[in-house]
Amino acid sequence: MNKRNIFIAGVVAVVLAVGGTFYYMHHMAQPLDEVAVTDSVEVDNIVRKYGIPVSLYDIKYGLVEPGQNLSIILRKHGLSVGEVHRLTKKAEGVFDVRKVKDGQAYAVFTTRDSIPQTVYFVYEESPKSYIVFDLKGDYGVKRGENPVTWERKTVGGRVKTSLWVAMQQCGTSPQLALDLSNIFGWSIDFFGLQKEDEFRVWYEQETVEGRELQNFRVLAASFSHEDSVYYAIPFVQDGEELYYNADGNSLEGEFLKAPLDYYRISSRFSNSRFHPVLRRYRAHHGVDYAAPKGTPVYAIGKGKVIAKAYQAGGAGNYLKIRHNSRYTTTYMHLSGFAKGIQVGSEVKQKEVIGYVGSTGLSTGPHLDFRVYDNGTPVNPLTIKSQPKKPVSEDNKEQFAVVRDSLLQILDGIKVH
Repeated sequence: MNKRNIFIAGVVAVVLAVGGTFYYMHHMAQPLDEVAVTDSVEVDNIVRKYGIPVSLYDIKYGLVEPGQNLSIILRKHGLSVGEVHRLTKKAEGVFDVRKVKDGQAYAVFTTRDSIPQTVYFVYEESPKSYIVFDLKGDYGVKRGENPVTWERKTVGGRVKTSLWVAMQQCGTSPQLALDLSNIFGWSIDFFGLQKEDEFRVWYEQETVEGRELQNFRVLAASFSHEDSVYYAIPFVQDGEELYYNADGNSLEGEFLKAPLDYYRISSRFSNSRFHPVLRRYRAHHGVDYAAPKGTPVYAIGKGKVIAKAYQAGGAGNYLKIRHNSRYTTTYMHLSGFAKGIQVGSEVKQKEVIGYVGSTGLSTGPHLDFRVYDNGTPVNPLTIKSQPKKPVSEDNKEQFAVVRDSLLQILDGIKVH
């Protein structure tokens, strides 16, 4: 049973016992020598940092500057070329020293002798992990993991201009908007949200020593859009966790609502649109999504690539995918194709197939996305998608317990 299954099982058991009070486990990665990593200003209040007893050493903190590599930094702190080479060999199989990146933090531990010696160098690979280079004796290199916790939060708000802005106005990371667009992406057009659409979300956010990371788990959500309320209730069935609506139907469908994450529509499906390059009116049987160059483009459903080509005076780099006997989709003006994508490739739903660009007849980076129903172009924003398997009869009672408890929590979230 995976961690999310444990969460769902816990919801059911504890809700029945204590009426909606939930228990959850902190997901902790084991740090090097069981050490919690904190900011440098807190060093005096702890005994160890990165698994190193800080009271024995002086510590200097820095950031990797543009053009610097491990050798430059270590030689700056007294190591010879030979010593750096020996340490690099020790790192093989633990950390590729060529992957030291600009802007990442590091710490240098030196002795408090009359002639200080560098004894530890620590490179912060990410907010979650770090690499300790032990410069004593025969040298050693170890990877450490910072303790991670998940904090539960709620947010409720109204859309004024966009969901992204609404999240910011509610004091919540706008990255959560991407998670919602992925969850509701089969049933709500997030490129066509309306003013006063409402959302309520109960979620967990990953943190490291109080620092919030941009990783979320949506525990329950509701979205009011076009006179309807859409719910997202996580539930495990047949070993797979999906989000379901209040009736127990899966939110995931055969097709995504959009082939990329949450950017604006710059041109809609039309039989007579003024072309910005050709300077005349003609049919535009697709939807243009304005997005930065390099933005990943997804297949909206599983299928087979039936065309991969370049058209200088039109589509630029484009792909065409056949999804079934009825529907095909086309993705145009790509800056490039995903690795391994060829004619005949089988692709999965939401697999990256290419990247937004401005190739062919285009005035700026965007994706021109088109859908064909038995060869006839149709508006991509109006196609219907069959949902995945609903909650089974055997699981409906258990689902109802989970649903009712989560809806109670959502109803208690204040909308700002």
